[in-house]
Amino acid sequence: MPHVADPRVLVDAATRDDAAVYLLSEDRALVASVDFFAPIVDDPYSFGAIAAANAFSDLYAMGAKPLLALNLVAWPRDPELLALLGETLRGGIETAQHAGALVLGGHSIDDPEPKYGMVALGEVHPSRVITNSGARDGDVLVLTKPLGTGILSTALKNGLMAEDDMAAAVTVMSTLNAGAAQAMAEIGSAVHAATDVTGFGLLGHLRNLLEASGQCARLSAGAIPTFDRVRELINQNAVPGGTKTNFAAANEVAHWADGVSESDMLLLTDAQTSGGLLIAVDPSAVAALVQALNKHETPCAAIIGEVVERLDTLIEVAA
Repeated sequence: MPHVADPRVLVDAATRDDAAVYLLSEDRALVASVDFFAPIVDDPYSFGAIAAANAFSDLYAMGAKPLLALNLVAWPRDPELLALLGETLRGGIETAQHAGALVLGGHSIDDPEPKYGMVALGEVHPSRVITNSGARDGDVLVLTKPLGTGILSTALKNGLMAEDDMAAAVTVMSTLNAGAAQAMAEIGSAVHAATDVTGFGLLGHLRNLLEASGQCARLSAGAIPTFDRVRELINQNAVPGGTKTNFAAANEVAHWADGVSESDMLLLTDAQTSGGLLIAVDPSAVAALVQALNKHETPCAAIIGEVVERLDTLIEVAA
C-alpha cells in the first residue's frame, strides 16, 4: 500500500495497525476496519457473533467506540445453507447491538464456501487514538484473552472434539473487547500502545507493534494464558496451516530459550480468531490496568512480558 500524504489521515496501513483513522474535526476521528472469514464453528449464530466481535475488536484496539457496521456475506445458494444465513446474521447483529452499534446494510455474493464478516466504523477523540507504534522501553505487556482458538477450531474440523467441548472458547471469542477498551481508557496516557491478537498469532501481532515502535520484547512462555486441552490437541497434530505459517515467520525474529517446548512455540504463533488485546502499559500503571481489566470482566489480564529497547533479536521467549 502506498503512503497516504494527507494531514487528515492519522493512521494508515504503513504501520500495519488494526484500523484506519481519519480526522473529521478537532474533537472527532473516524476509525474504520473490515474483517470476514469462513466458519470456525458449526453453530451459525455463534459464527455470526464471533465474526462481529472480531470485526469490532480492531476498533477497540484503537480506543474507539463502535458506531455502525455493514454486513459482508459470501454464501452458496443451496437452500439448506441459505437457511443458516439468517441465524448467522442474527448472531452478528445482536453482537453489534451489545457493542452499541447499528447494522445498516451490507453486500452479498454467491460463493460455494460460506463467509461472513463486517465493515466496522467507530469514532475516537483524535488525542486519544491508541496505535501500535507507541510502545516504550520498560513497558509491560498485558494480554486480555487466552490463546488456542486456532488449535481448537482445527480439532473440531478434524473430529478430535465436539462443539460442546468448545463452549468456553466460543464464549470468549464472542466476547467483545469493549471491557478491555474501557479499561485502557480509564488508565489513559499510561497505555502507550495496543493491538488485537488475531490471524497472525500473538508473536505476529507483537512483531508489528515492536517494529512500528522501534522496540524489542521479552516474553515468558509460562505466563501465556491458554484454553484447556490445547497442548493435548497440538500433540494430536491439530495445528492449522495458518499457525504453521506464523511459526515460520516468527522464527525470523524470535529467539526461543532452552526449555521452551514446541507446543509453547505453536501456541505463541497460533492463528487466533477474535482474540484479546495486547497492551503495552507503563510499569507504574500495570496494577491499575489489571484491576480495571478485572473490574470490566475481561477473560483474563495476564502479564506476559516487557518491552526492551535493545536485544540481539526482536523477541526473546523464555520458558
